[in-house]
Amino acid sequence: MFKTISVIGSGVMGSGIAQSFAVGGYSVIVNDIKQEFLNKAKKNIGENLDLLSKSGELSSEERDAAGERIHFTTDLKSAAENADLIIEAIPEVIELKWDLYNELARCKKKDAIVSSNTSTFPISKLTAHESFEGKFIITHFFNPANLVPLVEIVKKKDTNPKLVQSIKDLLLSIGKSPVVLKKEINGFIANRLQTALMREAFSLVGQGVADAEDVDKAITAGPGFRWAFVGPTRIADFGGLDTWKRVFDNIAPDLDKSEGAPELINQLVKTNKLGTKTGEGLFKYSGDEVQSQLKTRDNYFLKLGRIKKVNE
Repeated sequence: MFKTISVIGSGVMGSGIAQSFAVGGYSVIVNDIKQEFLNKAKKNIGENLDLLSKSGELSSEERDAAGERIHFTTDLKSAAENADLIIEAIPEVIELKWDLYNELARCKKKDAIVSSNTSTFPISKLTAHESFEGKFIITHFFNPANLVPLVEIVKKKDTNPKLVQSIKDLLLSIGKSPVVLKKEINGFIANRLQTALMREAFSLVGQGVADAEDVDKAITAGPGFRWAFVGPTRIADFGGLDTWKRVFDNIAPDLDKSEGAPELINQLVKTNKLGTKTGEGLFKYSGDEVQSQLKTRDNYFLKLGRIKKVNE
């Protein structure tokens, strides 16, 4: 059913999504409004493919073949008219998305499916002005999209189950791990879980319970070490639900209940300490340190991915 995938938006997420499909054997068209954006995406994809080749995930021939499957264009019409699936990965501004959907409705193939990589908007809001006759779905990839397996699929109540299954099968064919939401909810699954954890993490640092590095280590060397293979609900079953009832009853009343961003984040943002983009957030960064840390992270992700494949 799917031969050509178009990705609209060539940023970090769009380029990662495009690479995933190209490595999976599909023809990919990447579209953006400026050639300079596409040039940057092409460079990033090339570097990421090199990483896969150097790590042994791809042979040099497979690396070259994947690169050759990706085409770049600033012409939205040419990107859309030949695609079987069009993935929108543009900035999270609802008016921009609505405008794009109106354009896509005029130039896409009749049977083409449109999906959004949004992590913010519910599907009912995305389709408020253009529903694509039911051929619309959310496919929320996680950053870095070329390495993280998770993709959240969000459908409408009346979405054809065959369409959902076809998208799920497509994602499985490129090595992704899709999950399907049964109902619409803000933040989907993973970001709700992640936000709950992040809120408590920032609360602990803000209260002076521990520094940021030790809070991170408490996750990566503890629960996070388990979560790569055993999820929280299974862990609860293994530990005993009676035990976890006592844990909740004892700890839940003391957890942070902030309804907005943690105060520590608010303070850092006010002083323009935004993280790697400004050279300082909870940690300080200098020179090529950020790129070095990202390369180390990606190599760890590749190793973890190999372990998970062996055990699935």
